Formats: sequence, structure tokens, C-alpha cells
Amino acid sequence: MSSVLNSRLDVNSDAFRANRDAMTALWEEVAAQLAELPVVGGQSKVDRHRRRGKLLVRERIEALLDPDTAFLELMPLAAACTDDPIGAGTVNGIGIVNGVECMIGGTDMTVRGGSANPHTVAKGMRAFEIARSNRLPMISLSESAGADLPRQADIFVPGGAQFRNLTRLSAEGIPTITVGFGPATAGGAYALGMSDYVVMVKNRAFAYLGGPPLVKMAIDEDVDEETLGGAEMHATTSGLADYLATDEMDAIRITRDIVEHLNWRKLGPGPSMPADPPLYDPDELIGCASADVRVPFEVREVLARTLDGSRFEEFKPLYGDKLVCGWGSICGFPVGVLANNGILFSEESEKGAQFIQLCNRTDTPLVFVQNITGFMVGTAAEQGGIIKDGAKLINAVSNSGVPHFVLMVGASYGAGNYGMSGRAYDPRFIFTWPNHRIAVMGPKQLAGVMGIIARKAAASRGTEIDEDTLAEQTGMLEALVESQSTALYATGRMWDDGIIHPRDTRTVLGMAISASHSNEVSGTGSGEWGVWRH
Repeated sequence: MSSVLNSRLDVNSDAFRANRDAMTALWEEVAAQLAELPVVGGQSKVDRHRRRGKLLVRERIEALLDPDTAFLELMPLAAACTDDPIGAGTVNGIGIVNGVECMIGGTDMTVRGGSANPHTVAKGMRAFEIARSNRLPMISLSESAGADLPRQADIFVPGGAQFRNLTRLSAEGIPTITVGFGPATAGGAYALGMSDYVVMVKNRAFAYLGGPPLVKMAIDEDVDEETLGGAEMHATTSGLADYLATDEMDAIRITRDIVEHLNWRKLGPGPSMPADPPLYDPDELIGCASADVRVPFEVREVLARTLDGSRFEEFKPLYGDKLVCGWGSICGFPVGVLANNGILFSEESEKGAQFIQLCNRTDTPLVFVQNITGFMVGTAAEQGGIIKDGAKLINAVSNSGVPHFVLMVGASYGAGNYGMSGRAYDPRFIFTWPNHRIAVMGPKQLAGVMGIIARKAAASRGTEIDEDTLAEQTGMLEALVESQSTALYATGRMWDDGIIHPRDTRTVLGMAISASHSNEVSGTGSGEWGVWRH
């Protein structure tokens, strides 16, 4: 029987109130960006879309989902802090269709006519990656003007991978369904041709490698859109369309029917633990973590408000106590947890590596709760073997076979990001809180290091350094790194799968873990680990 975590959080303290208020302010910045998404293309474009009798992309997704089920939108703020539209002109996420968890993607035609920019391509690649690693049927709600042609140099080469990905999903037995609601030109047309199932809406959907103007220029043929690539033609003549829908809602009905006849079965085990709520109010998570990542906090308070029944069987609690490891469950799914309570020393590294191996032996998914400034530095740490011990942890993370889920509740600096299964280590999902900061090191530390290097360089040249100029330069560098370390900057570049409100942590992790169990859940065997030094 697992122990129950006892919370010592004083929700009436000044520290809690300060964190709550600061974190709320950070979330409001995120919420303001999220609120823009439904009309990010401009209200006039939305109104024109509606005048044409068309549903908006999120309305299509809502109609497709089972009633009263949630949609876990992924990377909603892709392209934030860039010149491209927030959301990158697409919607991607996981939802339940006829009882089946599916990866669902759709194009927002109100954003530059649905044309793709480089962030659109990157977001689509991540969606494919999630669908494939978690074995999720993929439903694409297609309506696009193709690539944003002035930016074709940044789109054409990487964008071709979408067709390869479609065929790989199909080859691995993961169904792909494309629903045509509007035009699909050039590459967009190939996406239909490479899908397992194709649904096209009569008099609305078109698919052709070259539209009427290009046909006229290429072979001097005059042809109308319907004859060239209309839905009815493809359903009756070319054979591209498997189903001809009378309207958008009929297309959605047909798509739901297709999912129903897939007879889809999960390969992983279902929830096996009681899915009772935590003993402590998840609403208190907004004040649990420090809004200022330089201020430490007790990570067990986060676990007490996230794990089922606040139950947690801690592993090696008296050794390497800056890394909290143990077993619990989320929404009934057993998980192993590695959570930072400070910097990683040799003891923490060894403990984490051993714990990862144990969880792999029992096919237990891992949840990494990141608030890490990195591995310890200095003479004592180096002589104590921090490099070889840190390498053990990174080796274990790299070769672990069970699904990894990452929650960033504070800092994620330096190699600590790697040791805690950062993006480069292919976790199934990464979610962050609005206070999250990520960089090679903290802004002040990075600027300070550069200042020391500049002084040493000047001394080696036998010259005097201008301290005022150096202070100005390091100040500018610190401000730059600070601006590039924020949660919004990171999520805009899709270093994570979305910023979430702290109170939604258990729900979001539960949905992600459930989706991962559509695939097999199996750990690395005893003979499959890389070599590490002892």
C-alpha cells in the first residue's frame, strides 16, 4: 500500500498568495493569446467563411467528437513570438471519435487562406510523430490553399515528409482518414491520395495537382474546377474519393462511421489503479510552484495534487533527496515519477538511473516533473564523478523503452533538461506551466559567464576592458536570453506540446497517458542498456 503524501502547504501564507497572484498574471498572458485563436485570421475572414455556409475548423472538430468528451489541443500557440500567425493556421489534438482516441488535425481557412508556413509544417510533423509513437488513428480535416508561395524555400523540402509520414502510418497499420472540405492543390492533393480513407464534400471539395490557370498555362486546356478535380468527379471517375458527402455534417457523419468500423483495439493495458481524486485541491497548484524559478519549492506539493488519492510510494527517500522518485497513478494508470527538488548531484543521478531501470522492468510509464537548473559543478562535484554519474542518468533516459511524459513546472536549464527527458529525448508529450523557463543556463548566469570570458580575453591581450561597455553588453545579453527563455517563446517554437493551467495538470496528463496506451507499453530489457561507467 502506497503512503499518502501529507501536504504542508499553507494556502493562507503570504508566499502562497504571492505565487498565486504572480502565476495567475502569467497565465492571463497565455489565456489572452489562446483567446485570439478562433479569430486569429481576422473577423472579416471568419464572417466570409460563415457566409459561404462553412463551419470553422474548431466547429468541425467539435461535431466530430463524441458528445461531452474533451479535446486535448496540442501546440495551440505554435508560432507565438514570431511573425507568423499564432497557431500556425492549423488545429491539432487528441479527441475521442466513436470511443477511439484519435489524432485530429484541421486547417484554419481564415488564416491566409489555409496556406502553410514553416511553423505549419513543423506543427504537422510533430502531430505525425505523436500519432505514430502512440498508435493513434489520424483524421485530417483538409481545406488548404497549399504552401505560402513566397516562403516556399522554407517549406518545400521539409514539407515533403508529410506524404512519407502518411504512408508510414498506413504501413504500420495506423489508419489515416482525410476529409476534403475545400480545395486541395498540388501537395495537398497527394495527401488525399496517400490516405487510407478519403471523404469529399460535393460541390465544395476539389483536388488537383494543378488548378485551371496552371492547366491553361501548361497545356493550353480550358477546364472548370468541377470537371478537373471536383468531389463528384473523384467519386465517380478517378476513384480518389471513397465517400461523397452531401454537406459538411454528412462528411463528419461518414468519418465517424469509418472510425466505428475500424474495430480499433488498444495494445496497452487499461487503467488498473483506483482513479480517485487527490486529497488536496488541484486549484491550489496555481500557488504551489514559485512564479520566480530562482526560488525553490517543494515538488511533493505538486504530486500531492496530481496523483490519484495523493498516494506515492517513494523510492530511496533518504538518498539523493534532490530527486524525488517513486510510484503512483494518474487517472488509474500506474506511473513512475521523477521530480526535481533541487540540482542534480551524483547521488541523484545514480538514483534516477536505477529507478528508470526498475520502471522498465515492470513496463511502467515515467512522468518527469522538471524544475532543474542542471547538474552540479565545481571541484568537489567533478572529482566525485558528476560527469560519469550524470551520463548514467542520460543513458537511462535515452534507452528507456516505456512512454515518457514531461511536465515543466519551473526551470529547465542546461543538461538538466536532458537528464529529465527533454524534447531531444523523444518523450511522448511535454507540457509546461506558465512560469516555465528554458535555456542553456539562467540569463544572469549566462551574462555573467560572458563577462568573465570578456575580462580574461582582454587580460590575455594586455588591454584594459571598458567596464561601462561590458556592463551594457552583458545587460543586453541577459535581457535577450530572458526574453528567449519564457514559456510563450518556447511553446511558439514547439519545444513543448502546450502551456497548461496548473489546475488542469492531472486531466491533461491522464489524457496523454491514456492515448499512449493505444500502443504497446513495454520497457527496455536487461541487456539493452548502453555501457556506463561505475
